[in-house]
Amino acid sequence: MTASQPPGARPAAAFTVTFDGRPVAALPGQTVAAALWAAGVTAWRVTRGGGRPRGVFCGIGVCFDCLVTVNGRPNQRACLVPLAPGDVIRTQEGTGHEDG
Repeated sequence: MTASQPPGARPAAAFTVTFDGRPVAALPGQTVAAALWAAGVTAWRVTRGGGRPRGVFCGIGVCFDCLVTVNGRPNQRACLVPLAPGDVIRTQEGTGHEDG
């Protein structure tokens, strides 16, 4: 092995999650935000007041702009939540709670 010949590390097999009902490919270790970006999705929430689109802003879990609903749990930060096969991601509506 030399610097020009890496040891052959390869990611495990891709799997599928769904985003608003459509299939999205993901790799082990990817966050929701990374998989959505890779699929060409850059916004998955709108602001409550103005309805403006939001996606990743800070990318480190500080700003809460990237909130999504994952497996029925609202207000999950897409930049922090690692994906698992079969996860169901939905666009965050308002507060993410049906009454809100």
